[in-house]
Amino acid sequence: MKRERSRALVLAAGALLGSCAGGVSAGYSAAYVPGEYYGSGEAFRGPVRVLVETGPCRILRVEIIDHDDDEITGGAAMEELAALALEWNSAGLDAVSGATESSEGFLEALEDALAKARVR
Repeated sequence: MKRERSRALVLAAGALLGSCAGGVSAGYSAAYVPGEYYGSGEAFRGPVRVLVETGPCRILRVEIIDHDDDEITGGAAMEELAALALEWNSAGLDAVSGATESSEGFLEALEDALAKARVR
């Protein structure tokens, strides 16, 4: 009886994760608890905060709530990375050249939010 129950739990978890693998860009899959999550990081000129909305298997929205970096370099890099995070459904992105610290702060905030959203 215990073995059957354990097997059922493993199959259910596999079905959830397997359902996330289909249709996810770049082969990256994750399972999230749907909702909105805040994350924070440290960018070039100070803190950066983001709001991330997730569905069961995807990042649905990335909104930059607040940052002190300039809009031409740091802000533009963060906007570019937010769009890429949606496209690739991932925080595993490279920093934007010329805005490394701003990029790293944004990615830190994004990963912070996604860590809160991940199914445990």
